[in-house]
Amino acid sequence: MIKKIDAITMDYSFYSDKDSYSDGDIENDILELVKNESDVDKIIREDNRWPVLYHLSPVRQNILEWYDFEENADVLEVGAGCGAITGVLSRKANHVDCVDLSERRCLINAYRNRLCQNVTIYVANFNKLKLEKQYDYITLIGVLEYAAYYTDTDNPYVDFLRNIRKMLKPNGKVLIAIENKYGLKYWGGQTEDHTGMYYESITGYHRTKSKVRTFSKEGLKNIIIKAGYKNCNFYYPFPDYKFPQQIFSDAYLPNVDSVTYNDAVYDNGALNMFDLNDAVKEIIDDGLFDIFSNSYFVEVEA
Repeated sequence: MIKKIDAITMDYSFYSDKDSYSDGDIENDILELVKNESDVDKIIREDNRWPVLYHLSPVRQNILEWYDFEENADVLEVGAGCGAITGVLSRKANHVDCVDLSERRCLINAYRNRLCQNVTIYVANFNKLKLEKQYDYITLIGVLEYAAYYTDTDNPYVDFLRNIRKMLKPNGKVLIAIENKYGLKYWGGQTEDHTGMYYESITGYHRTKSKVRTFSKEGLKNIIIKAGYKNCNFYYPFPDYKFPQQIFSDAYLPNVDSVTYNDAVYDNGALNMFDLNDAVKEIIDDGLFDIFSNSYFVEVEA
């Protein structure tokens, strides 16, 4: 079934009629908000609930706003969710195919980006999606950590990336954004972003029943290499990939005066074990910023 929402095409050909990932009933509110108001800045000003800010803030787009896509690129956005980055992809690409298994989130995406004429949204589990085309870029923004939920193998993260690779054109690229399991904010007492538990990623996720897993820089490199990719370039969004204010690279790392933590960025109450601004300066001085970066953005070459 094909459905049109203004300029957006929604494709239900692979939909299983089951939404298994959600932030709860708040998403119904967000859907009504974007149906009735196209100005997301106005929505955020008038509604201060965290999920509204998280899903609708234009700052989310900073993770890709800077990135230099090839001209006339075809992009596959896996796990597009409520469309936090669909708009910036639409502006930079020839065509964007979005995939998400939640119909409600796909509808939020469609309404908030309703004027984008080069976007198709597939309501589907990516692993059940059967498209004949290949892509110049495939984005996994906050997606890889969930691979074990949808890839039932002994090595779900490696195998998920192998499946992604099959959909790339020659010399295509995968763009990954993910939290660092050893991010400085976690050492300072911030709850793990997915489980809501203190020190959970640092200690190996032993207390949670969640299948979510994040990785260190070396751990992520190893997964990418095992999946058969030839090269990867790491970038360091600050303070994290969700609300990036700055993005550093190995060629341009911060100095001690470059970065300042703002507690308001985070939705969960931290234990505040120490001053993050004091700690990050020491980490920068010792050349360890990449190891303790809260998030990674990785450009992966097939």
